Amino acid sequence: MLPVAFGERRTVEDAPATTEQACEIFIEVEGQPEKIPLETYVTGVVAAEMPVSFKKEALKAQAIAARTYALKSTNYGKIAIAPTVARQVFYNKEQRKENWTSNFPGNEKKIVEAINETKGQVLLYNNELITAMFHSTSNGKTESAYGFSGNDVPYLQSVASNTDQSSPKFAAIKEWTLAEWNALWPVKWQANDFNRVQFFLNDSGRVERMQLGKNIWSGREVRTLLGIASTDFKISYNSTAGKVLVSTKGYGHGVGMSQYGADAMASDGKTAAEILHYYYQDTEIKKIDACLK
Repeated sequence: MLPVAFGERRTVEDAPATTEQACEIFIEVEGQPEKIPLETYVTGVVAAEMPVSFKKEALKAQAIAARTYALKSTNYGKIAIAPTVARQVFYNKEQRKENWTSNFPGNEKKIVEAINETKGQVLLYNNELITAMFHSTSNGKTESAYGFSGNDVPYLQSVASNTDQSSPKFAAIKEWTLAEWNALWPVKWQANDFNRVQFFLNDSGRVERMQLGKNIWSGREVRTLLGIASTDFKISYNSTAGKVLVSTKGYGHGVGMSQYGADAMASDGKTAAEILHYYYQDTEIKKIDACLK
């Protein structure tokens, strides 16, 4: 899930407020035939973005983050949102039934309860909706907004998330033949290049930039080019097998709430509010009223 523009200012007072009939907020999701009530939309996002097996407090934390992100990125329903990882993945009821099959009734009940118990709740910083970025699994520390984009955001700082190591997505390895590898790059790698490539890490242990001779790439550019899980990566070449190996730690951009970290915190008895205040520091949770009574 990628961010809304970091510098964009949207306050709670900016929410639409007209008549009672106009109070409910609807979200326009690209590809869906009709606009969707906000809480119905959040149900579809939580079902798509977080494993239903997670503890309810983690699901509730995800609901609040997803609701906040939706309201900020759509300007309270005025702008359409794509149902993709670049924004927020969304599954409608038919998709949830197809995914969950016979488990649909119980799974749906669990998700809906998490939504209902957080209805209308959003995250604010200085009374403004935050950019509630989240990701699957950190490398043991979340990434700061500055480390990700070069823009410092007070509530998106790097924090420890050591329990992420228990995530099934914590570590991964991808491999290519040298020919396959070279087909991806604008320069041709030789076997000895893998011994002289340089990596420059940021404060969270992720690759800020990678340099091979005069060629420099950002960690994010390499992640996109290779289609790897995170910017915490190492590259090696096995000359015997003729394979390039890239190992990664973490899954996703690493900014904001770690979903597997949130579930670990929930398993330790932490509430949704405690989870959110840990990953989005110095924020507050308030219930937004579209009519602002």
